[in-house]
Amino acid sequence: MKKIAVVLSGCGVFDGSEIHEATLTLLALSKNELEYQCFAPDKDQYHVINHLTKEVSEEKRNVLIESARIARGNIKPISELHANDFSGVIFPGGHGAAKNLSSFGYKGENYEVDEDIARVIVDFHESHKPIAALCIAPVLIAKVLGGNLTIGNDKSTADKLIKVGAKHIDKEYHEVAIDEKNLIITNPCYMLADNIYKVYVGVQATVEAMMGLIKK
Repeated sequence: MKKIAVVLSGCGVFDGSEIHEATLTLLALSKNELEYQCFAPDKDQYHVINHLTKEVSEEKRNVLIESARIARGNIKPISELHANDFSGVIFPGGHGAAKNLSSFGYKGENYEVDEDIARVIVDFHESHKPIAALCIAPVLIAKVLGGNLTIGNDKSTADKLIKVGAKHIDKEYHEVAIDEKNLIITNPCYMLADNIYKVYVGVQATVEAMMGLIKK
């Protein structure tokens, strides 16, 4: 059975992984009989958001510990993720991808990607194994690899990714952008979807596209 790495960025759309996207990723992988293992950086979040008031909290939280909530405790630090052990990797979205896995959320086009995240992306790319990213998470791939990808059709965000070397392709919630040369699969998820079912449609399409690239 093929095994996929899932990289999380916390727990909660405004300061970590988008919970629907992350959970539906695990569901789609399981539905398609793909094993998975979750990973996350062992470091402090950029900040903590009260998801009821949308205000910044003074508390501190750890990305790995928070991500463990979604993974039901079955999670490993990103330092233990190596492409040799997996057939592909998926990055769900949420603001954590733009705040904890990179600095896109507060530096814009002048952002950097976390060193361990960049290492993982390069490792899978050099191993010729597919890399998938959902929602805003394609910013990670854009900075490290460039390539053809989508975050939906938001021109402001797309322009920032173009400036760091990626080619943006407008897509709808149910569509995926596939870069067959670089084995990159991206889908907009909540960048466009307005309900959880539409997110699942996009996630399922992403996993199916990944399975197609794994077979090649």
